[in-house]
Amino acid sequence: MADEALKDINQFLTFTLGKEIFALDIGTVREVLELTSITKIPRTPKFMRGVINLRGHAVPVVDMRLKLGMSKGEDTVDTCIIIVEIEYEGEFTIMGALVDSVREVFEMTPDTIEPAPKMGAAINAEYIKGMGRQNEQFIIIIDINKIFSAEELAIAKDMASLGGGDRVPAPEEAAAPAQA
Repeated sequence: MADEALKDINQFLTFTLGKEIFALDIGTVREVLELTSITKIPRTPKFMRGVINLRGHAVPVVDMRLKLGMSKGEDTVDTCIIIVEIEYEGEFTIMGALVDSVREVFEMTPDTIEPAPKMGAAINAEYIKGMGRQNEQFIIIIDINKIFSAEELAIAKDMASLGGGDRVPAPEEAAAPAQA
């Protein structure tokens, strides 16, 4: 019986944008990074901040405030980049999500998650999995796999390749003979 109850607990990484609390399913999160240097790529949407170098790979970074229609915020010591894995039509894209701060991993059972509110045409609730609650605060649970369009994911992949998404071997690696 205890195993059955554990299976129904979902873990979410909570983060803030302004005064609002959001959450991502922990299964989509690869890691959390401190803010690092972001290289801007010209002629990309405003919410695409640029690319970062993550262990030799260019990873596109999205400003989640701008993507969600909020005003641009100032970067602070708490600003973080959440590295997420997005699945779209069977393909995976690695992307960075710039957020104001990361809070904690929070567990919620499905019965404590309410459906996304219907707020009319002004707000796109397609990417909201639901609403959770922690103490007296609401937590907006985002479905990271639905927040980006196919076109936006294609731009992200292009940004990664423009920024050197495929790791270029170091000169000593290229010069070294292949081992059999």
